[in-house]
Amino acid sequence: MNKQLRQQVDEVISHYGTDREALVEILRDLNQDAGFLTREQLDLIAQRLDLPQSDVFSVASFYSMISVEPLGQHVIRLCEDAPCHAAGGREVWETLEKEIGVPFGATTPDGKWSLLTTSCIGACAVGPVMMIDDEIYGNLTPEKVREILAQYEGEDEGDDEDNGGAE
Repeated sequence: MNKQLRQQVDEVISHYGTDREALVEILRDLNQDAGFLTREQLDLIAQRLDLPQSDVFSVASFYSMISVEPLGQHVIRLCEDAPCHAAGGREVWETLEKEIGVPFGATTPDGKWSLLTTSCIGACAVGPVMMIDDEIYGNLTPEKVREILAQYEGEDEGDDEDNGGAE
């Protein structure tokens, strides 16, 4: 592991302490910096917290907002819980796979998009719901999904667009 990553892990752990109760916060903070956690980081966290490597990996891989592999430049997370599914989630799912060109759980070959599912985002009243990076989009239809994705084609042009009232 390079010196910078080791230092980063040590700084985050020194902030939260070595108590097992801080594991999720440690993982989340380190994940936020790079977008994913390497096996070396997970091993070092296990060592510093005196935990089995399997425990640290299990926690890291359990939470949908923590990744143990590199993700695309933009990460789409579609809510797969019952309220979103009943409100048209299946059609949104199919549209996303068609428009992005990869199945859920995959990243596009150019590294632009990762397509993931997640449990409840907390915006059930405007389901179906998805997040792209940190933005929540609700009241989704196949047409609205295509409009939202088109905003990202210009990258900076869509930053101020309405997100469907799901803030």
